[in-house]
This record gives sequence, structure tokens and C-alpha cells, in this order.
Amino acid sequence: MSEFFLEAHNIVKSYANHTALNGVSINVPKGKVFGLLGPNGAGKTTLIRIINRITAPDSGEVYFDGHLSQPDDIYSIGYLPEERGLYKKMKVGEQAIYLAQLKGLDKREATKRLKEWFDKFEITQWWDKKLEELSKGMQQKVQFVITVLHKPQLLIFDEPFSGFDPVNAELLKREILELKNQGHTIIFSTHNMSSVEEICDNIALINHSQVVLQGEVNEVRSQFKSNTYRLGLHMEDKLAENSMFEILSSEIKGGEHIYTIKKTNEMSNSQLLTAIATGNEVTSFSECLPSMNEIFIRTVENSKP
Repeated sequence: MSEFFLEAHNIVKSYANHTALNGVSINVPKGKVFGLLGPNGAGKTTLIRIINRITAPDSGEVYFDGHLSQPDDIYSIGYLPEERGLYKKMKVGEQAIYLAQLKGLDKREATKRLKEWFDKFEITQWWDKKLEELSKGMQQKVQFVITVLHKPQLLIFDEPFSGFDPVNAELLKREILELKNQGHTIIFSTHNMSSVEEICDNIALINHSQVVLQGEVNEVRSQFKSNTYRLGLHMEDKLAENSMFEILSSEIKGGEHIYTIKKTNEMSNSQLLTAIATGNEVTSFSECLPSMNEIFIRTVENSKP
């Protein structure tokens, strides 16, 4: 049995004279949060539409839980698009039940699950209101609930935090991680790189219709490391620059000297730390890995045609 819940192999899709996807392949591990990243126009939305069988690729295959994607697989997908699409004039509860029934739930079970989610999100009072009466954030909560209600195996969230204040964005992050803990596989498309670091296990970065970076988040960050370290010394100690490293910055914080240093030779981390600890009291030592935001910018700039 495959370790991947979703696999896309050499997907090609063109519209008129524009190639939206050019040989794109991704592997989404089971039970993980997979970040689908890229600048606007890179091809992310086209790939999501192909996974959802909204459109078909010109060539290439999508495998769903080990088998070639079939029409019925859409019932095992929950999709929250960036452009929300609920009916403004319908009552919230009525609409939610209707959409749940389209995903295969009967009315009684749909109502039961909806009541539980509405209580959790504190939106029960909006059950009999028309959607247009809700704030954007409240509408987002309703659509999120509708997306996850039928307990799909694969969840696809496209900019799920758009329109949320920090408190509600944090609430949604917790729910996404809880869904992962329950065994759901999640594709998470966003421009918010700090969220990627917080919740994603793996990523693929698409630029100019091709995958230019893919892997586990920690491995990707390590791949871009620059031999830079954050070092804490006892207040009475002071670091002197030498042939082993250069000092990039220093500050006094919390009774410590805090330095950012960069190795200038091929010695191991343990050798570096041993050398520094000779004559100094080291209080902390950690490697500085680049942020996903830095990696995103660097990779996109370096993959320009």
C-alpha cells in the first residue's frame, strides 16, 4: 500500500497559448498537512481543480489512495476554495444541510453534526439568519464547517485564513491540526509562510507552471541553511572573532550575551561548540534555519525563466 494518499504524475494543462501546468508531480503523504505554495499565477489553482475533477489534465494521472482517480472520489474530498461560494440569500442552517446532503449525508445526521460544529465555533445564533447578514469571518466559519462536515479523507484548504482576525485564525489552525490528528490528509494552499512553518509537514513550491521545490519542511529548511548559529554566553564572558567564525550580530538580553555567528570553515557543530566553550560559559547554542518566507522568495527569484 502506498504511503501517499494523493499522487499527481506529470500533469500538463494548457489554456489557449498559456501552459498552466508543465509536467507537475506531487506526492501527498497520508495523514499529513501538505503545503501547496507558489506566487499568483503559478498553477496552484489549476492543480487543485484537477485534483477535484473540476477540470481534466491534457496529460498525466492523479492517483487517489492508491488507485487512478475516479468520479466517485469527489465524495471523499472536502474543498474550501479561496473564492467562497455560498448562497447569500439562503438561511445558514438550511443551506448547510442542503450542501451536506449533496455530499451523501442524510438530513438527520447532517443536522446533528452541524449543531456540534456550530456550538464549537459559537455561531449557533446564526442558524436561521441569511448568509448575507453575517460578517465575512462568520461566513468563513460556516463554509469551513460545510467543507469538513462529511468527514472527507482529503481536505483541500485554499487560503483558509483569509478574512479572519488573529483570534479566529488561531482557532482555525487548531481545528486543522486536530483534523490531521484524526487521520485526515490535508492540502493547504497559502501565501502565509509563517502558517506553513506552524502546520505543514511537507511542501511543494510551484513557479512558472513547474514544481521547483518539494520535500519535508524541516529538510527543506536544512537544505537552505547557511552555517549560521545563535549563541548565548554568560554575562561576564565575551566572544572574540577568530578564523573559525565571524560575528554577525551581538546583543545583551536577559543577563546574557547573545551572538549570531557564521562558521567560516568545515568543522562540525560539536567542534565549534567545544572551541567556543574553552574559556567561556555557553548558556545556549542553536542553528539558525532560514524561514519559509526567505526560502520562498529565494527559490522564486532563482527559478525565473
